[in-house]
Amino acid sequence: MGVFGTGRGRICAVTAAATAAEMSRQMRMAWRETPTVELRLDWLESDGERAKLLRWLKKQKRKGAVSMATCRRVEAGGKFKGSIEAELFWLMQAREVGCEWCDVEVETLRELPGKTVRTYPVSSRVLLSVHDFERTPALPRKIKVPSHGDVDAMKIAAYARTIGDSVRLVALAGRSKNFVAVPMGETGLPARILALREGSALAYAPVGEVTAPGQVSLREMVHLYRAHELTRRTEVYGVIGNPVGHSLSPVMHNTGFIARGVDAVYLPFLVHQVKDFIEAIEPLGIRGFSITQPHKQTMLKYLKECDALAAEIGAVNTVVVRRDGSLAGSNTDYVGVIRALETKMRLRGSRVLIFGAGGAARAAAFAVARSGAAVAICARRETQAKELARAVGGEVIPRRALRTERFDAILNATPVGMHPHSDVSPLLASELHCRLVMDLISRPLRTKLLEIAAKKRISTVSGIEMFLPQGVAQWELWTGKKAPETEMRRAVMGALRAMKYGGKRSGRSRA
Repeated sequence: MGVFGTGRGRICAVTAAATAAEMSRQMRMAWRETPTVELRLDWLESDGERAKLLRWLKKQKRKGAVSMATCRRVEAGGKFKGSIEAELFWLMQAREVGCEWCDVEVETLRELPGKTVRTYPVSSRVLLSVHDFERTPALPRKIKVPSHGDVDAMKIAAYARTIGDSVRLVALAGRSKNFVAVPMGETGLPARILALREGSALAYAPVGEVTAPGQVSLREMVHLYRAHELTRRTEVYGVIGNPVGHSLSPVMHNTGFIARGVDAVYLPFLVHQVKDFIEAIEPLGIRGFSITQPHKQTMLKYLKECDALAAEIGAVNTVVVRRDGSLAGSNTDYVGVIRALETKMRLRGSRVLIFGAGGAARAAAFAVARSGAAVAICARRETQAKELARAVGGEVIPRRALRTERFDAILNATPVGMHPHSDVSPLLASELHCRLVMDLISRPLRTKLLEIAAKKRISTVSGIEMFLPQGVAQWELWTGKKAPETEMRRAVMGALRAMKYGGKRSGRSRA
């Protein structure tokens, strides 16, 4: 058993608010999910609010609850503007009301007599924290906690510029006892979720306002990613792209794993350079992944195997990692496009315009062409448009011709109109001369383009109708099991509704 216990107790809920009333509300929410809670006293707006919160906490009798007090000064990346003496005063007050742990930053420890906090009556157990908000520094092979200021545990939170940075940090957790690894930033998010599996004593997750870049909410950490249940036997999957942080794919695939009892987790990987991700596959135990823009075509050169259709399309959105570490690629976007359109129209003999010429556009063009439709391509990059048109036996349509040309269907395969720029449309109302418009963007559910089409009484198809079947095909390819389609659809639609009414989730999710 680690210093913070087992199970959910290894997930530390971060409570941070300006008032004692809001902080206490967050604490009550946190206790529903985990017994371990951090009180960010530095976030409270005044000493009066700090005193009020601690008086409230003294009255709480929670069996098994573990409280950690933090009063991080501005110099160490926190919000507390007081002196070291004032910081220590509040940590001592926290002990008086039952906080078993306190977090002391290395900047404070360096200025204390003897570089130890043990001469002060703070909480009996001390976590020494080191933060680097700009990079992941050079790290030793192993850390011996007692030698660092006579403390009980040590935390290093560092900004991960690359996935490799985050891998280095969590690897240190596996070699050091009572050590907490916290990769910061969106690039470090997957490793942050996997940290407990790698040996970190704690993983942090905010209840309310995010207190550090790349954090995952407490509810998602516990219920979506199940960070406290992951082991070395857990298979890791994910989506790679840029942007990718708010993809719906984790909701869809993790729901599938939970529903079928599959020991696997699906994570979002922000990838700037594909090579950086490729090098992380082995150390993180990745067994497969989805690919979204802009990497669908770049990934081809890293594959050992590629199915004939994906090779012909020239883009992959799904990769299986073989047992020998080699990569096998395929394309399920193709399936998604066909299934989304076939419920609304007859493709054979129709004329379809594909707006765009990237990886998603290629899959869409091959899908409709193979279904017997005449394909037209309109794209900003004329060379790409011509190449794609040749590949599918179609034609290139210049943008200016859209005011007069007529089609049975128009498919938007560009990112224009994707959140957070959902107030713009890739096409004008005067360019929509067709019976049906489909937008491959699935977030928002109803894009500006679809709104314009609906006003013209044109039938519409949301990108979610492509997203779901392509994701189901991916899930079945990875697991070899029948996907729980109903549960996966329900979870995705629920997430979209939450985004619409709560504003919590956003982003592109064509993977």
